[in-house]
Amino acid sequence: MNNDSDLQIAGDILEVPHLLQPAREHPATIAEFAGLAREIAANRAEWEHLVEYDATSRWYHRLRTGPGYEVWLLSWVPGQGSGRHDHGPSSGVLTVLDGTLSEHSSRGALALGAGSQRVFAPGYAHEVVNDSLDGAVSLHIYFPGLTEMPMHRCSPADLESVPA
Repeated sequence: MNNDSDLQIAGDILEVPHLLQPAREHPATIAEFAGLAREIAANRAEWEHLVEYDATSRWYHRLRTGPGYEVWLLSWVPGQGSGRHDHGPSSGVLTVLDGTLSEHSSRGALALGAGSQRVFAPGYAHEVVNDSLDGAVSLHIYFPGLTEMPMHRCSPADLESVPA
């Protein structure tokens, strides 16, 4: 018995509903959005049949929405990239579902394989590129929903971080 406290719980705590937090229907924290992305990634039957590859432009599909957020599915053929951009006032979670993508930012280049996640704050500028020889699929959650995606020009310092 723990004598550090006079509080003791007797009986089944689950029978005291007012002490339990209600289950949330929608995510509200960064950790919950990252968890939602992992949950969707694990359920291939939800998204795999929707994926298309388009050699002329990046393909995307809004997978679901909720109060204050959107979930997007994107495919990338070899060589396709997003261009350097930010997401305006939106934060986000990028999760690679299949293949490998490269993220280029002011911090350098980062290879993202299947299962990798990146969480970003409003105004974070990056470029995502499929530098591999195979197709790739990614999941993007934006909160609040994406309303703008300003494009950025690369500075000489940015070019130093991008491999030739």
